[in-house]
Amino acid sequence: RQPRLFASVDDIFCIFVGTLENLCVLRRQYGLSKTTTEANLVIEVYKTLIERGPYPADQVVKDMDGHFAFVLFDNKRTTIFAAVDGDGSVPLFWGTAVDGSLVFSDDPTILQDGCGKSFAPFPAGCMFWNGGGLQSFEHPLNKMKAIPRVDNEGHECGATFKVDKFT
Repeated sequence: RQPRLFASVDDIFCIFVGTLENLCVLRRQYGLSKTTTEANLVIEVYKTLIERGPYPADQVVKDMDGHFAFVLFDNKRTTIFAAVDGDGSVPLFWGTAVDGSLVFSDDPTILQDGCGKSFAPFPAGCMFWNGGGLQSFEHPLNKMKAIPRVDNEGHECGATFKVDKFT
């Protein structure tokens, strides 16, 4: 089981599962203290992107080296920012609840109960920002392609997403 961290700063909330191998480098790059956790780092990176972002979001996430999944919610801006590392080594699932809310969890049974057949694995190497949608941070110029997902009984249930390498 991967480490799970939670942080909250200025009405911005982040849950981070996993580890960053280059946390020390990223702390220095963003001018953060040695006690900054991965979850706090994601919040600070997000704030930098919002306030004075010198880098595109895909590059910022691509700079994170490790095994991770995170979901950030900015309550003031009602913004969601989520990502999973390129290997998909930390599972993350997402779906749509009955009320239309977007739901994330690392436990597929929670989403299956709450989202029915709309839940799916969050694609590895991708990030979601409700302002920009789902995109690959490894191949940011390529579009994402939805592929219908089929359950064990042969019924269509949501979609998985792949990078369309021909766009």
